[in-house]
Amino acid sequence: MAPLLNEPSPESLQASVYETKKPSPGFNATSKVVSYEPGRTVVDSHDSYEYEELRPTYPDVHWDALTEVPYQDKGLQGHPRFYDLLKDATDVFDYNPKIGTEVYGVNLAKLTDAQKNDLARLIAFRGVVFFRSQDDFGIDAQRELGRYFGTLHKHATTSVPRRAGLEDVHVVYTDEKSRDQRATFTPTFLWHSDVTYEIQPPSYTSLKLLSGPPRGGGGDTLWASQYAAYDAMSSHMQRYLENLTALHSSELQAQGSRAAGRPVRRDPVTTEHPIIRTHPVTGWKSLFFNPGFVTSIVGVPKTESDAIIRYLNEVISTTQELHVRFQWRKHDVAFWDNRISNHSASYGFAPHRRHAIRVACHAERPTFDPAGTSQEEDLSIRYDLPKVNKDGSTQSNYND
Repeated sequence: MAPLLNEPSPESLQASVYETKKPSPGFNATSKVVSYEPGRTVVDSHDSYEYEELRPTYPDVHWDALTEVPYQDKGLQGHPRFYDLLKDATDVFDYNPKIGTEVYGVNLAKLTDAQKNDLARLIAFRGVVFFRSQDDFGIDAQRELGRYFGTLHKHATTSVPRRAGLEDVHVVYTDEKSRDQRATFTPTFLWHSDVTYEIQPPSYTSLKLLSGPPRGGGGDTLWASQYAAYDAMSSHMQRYLENLTALHSSELQAQGSRAAGRPVRRDPVTTEHPIIRTHPVTGWKSLFFNPGFVTSIVGVPKTESDAIIRYLNEVISTTQELHVRFQWRKHDVAFWDNRISNHSASYGFAPHRRHAIRVACHAERPTFDPAGTSQEEDLSIRYDLPKVNKDGSTQSNYND
């Protein structure tokens, strides 16, 4: 059932839900549960919008091509046990063994440098870290924290806030009047790591939700671990891909902007990166591939290139143990490492407004170190976990 724009009266709801059945003994007629209807969420009106200056605009300017900038990963200075970051935390838990951690009791707007270093290290190990109810973490604080980690990235085509001077902020915005784009993209294509076509694609990236659907209204974001994607492959495939590179291109993104009548602020680029990279903080190898920007594999026939791309698309989009799904609430923040994770939006939240702001910093040029380990290998030794069988020879019942 589609969401409704107008909230019905409690009387009409009670009549529609309970008219064919008498309430059970002890039923509380004043309970909020009486207003429940499957698949329905109330839509905010936004008549007076507090984040007007952060709504999207597309400035018609032109920037020079990016050049290499210095980068030193702050995660290398973090404590191995994240003591400074977590000393004030009231709770911390992982979503699953591969990716995703949620931290409570930490105020991102008031971190010390030692806590920032621990934060970078935690993100490097866990891929994405979630913080609820970060009301104090405004756009200025978000940019300040981003700048601590590195030079902020300015996107060549997407929207920026209306407020002047925020060209290094990316705006995510859909409202009641936006066109539903579910039919425009395949679900696989939506998986991406931000701007991997740059010579120094981002590392630590934060996204704060300003307005969004209520609980149950959709608009979740999913992340996929590229550490775990590497570990999902056989050793034969790992070694094969470790010797290959891929082309990442912004041409399609630029074409889409021009077709929509929007400016392209920096000329599109195509950049060659290794398919397997090694993270400077963890020393783990990860896949460095995404369906959104990789156009071809270098040095192999097109048939082979297309087959590799199809295979990697499937690994990323269908291997459930790689994935974590986050259900947003207002003022929540996700902080992830673009080097070792892909992410995807989800549709189906119309006609709710969904407004978020993203800040990302440039990282190092992607490199591969054959001496690196893997997440699965490292954790197996550290926690005495059984070795994963990958040759398909062991019979097992499907685990529902």
